[in-house]
Amino acid sequence: MPTPLNSVQFSQLVDMYNPAAVFEEVKSIFVSSYPVNEFEDVRKAYKDFMALYDGEYPGYCACNTHYHDKMHITDSLLAMARLIDGYNVVRKKMPVQLVKLGFMAAIFHDAGYIQSVHDMKGTGAKYTLTHVERSINFVKNYFAKHSYGRNNARIAANMILCTDMILPIEQIKFRSAIGKTAGLMLASADLLGQMASRCYLERLLFLYREFREGHVKGYSSELGLLRKTLDFSKFIQQRLKVTLKNTAQYVHLHFKKKYHIDKNFYREAMEKQLGYLQNTVLKNQKEYRKHLRRAR
Repeated sequence: MPTPLNSVQFSQLVDMYNPAAVFEEVKSIFVSSYPVNEFEDVRKAYKDFMALYDGEYPGYCACNTHYHDKMHITDSLLAMARLIDGYNVVRKKMPVQLVKLGFMAAIFHDAGYIQSVHDMKGTGAKYTLTHVERSINFVKNYFAKHSYGRNNARIAANMILCTDMILPIEQIKFRSAIGKTAGLMLASADLLGQMASRCYLERLLFLYREFREGHVKGYSSELGLLRKTLDFSKFIQQRLKVTLKNTAQYVHLHFKKKYHIDKNFYREAMEKQLGYLQNTVLKNQKEYRKHLRRAR
């Protein structure tokens, strides 16, 4: 007997542990609004992303950061696709070229964590405080290599700048209002993707290690980071709603359109994660790791 739509779990929609499955879902969302031949640049970028993170891209080592890893990218990319799809439901359809750039920016927005083959010291986590700038440099070089044009590189770079939570959005020199909206969407997708992940809490243990190597101040232990996550979540909710102009709302419209389910799966997943953190993990602090058992 088929599962009633309203009882479907978020994790059942797409196998987020399978990059190929995520790619096919992103493609499906794209072709529901745009010609399939326009997806070719995204397909090539995704193939190169897989090679980059697997250590098969010329000049680079494999990804060795376990929070900002391949899964974080696929989480962000799918969230970006869903946001744009929801936007297209109620707004004038976003230009196809901007959508392609948004997908490519999502694919490479954390490429700055990847070390070159000449950089053998530590892990990419040492670039935590500079990874946005490094990611933009990667994108500029990548776009030049594939003759995508400087203007397109600047548009993608501005989107990636939006993921920097320290840089004020007002300082980013967007060339159009719709370009800014796409940038705010990528920043939202970056947050929604990681915080709604089924294994978000388990992955925070890896984030602590990255922060420690990257000299991020304010975190002295795994447990300390878990405690601060509750306050951090309040900051994120404010950022999503105010700074990022509530672009996160568009995922709800995507789920209504594609699945005929009136739910914001991302918001529900984030609330469940934080509720479990507060009511289970942090109430058993001496054995907190025993309550973090989901595979990352």
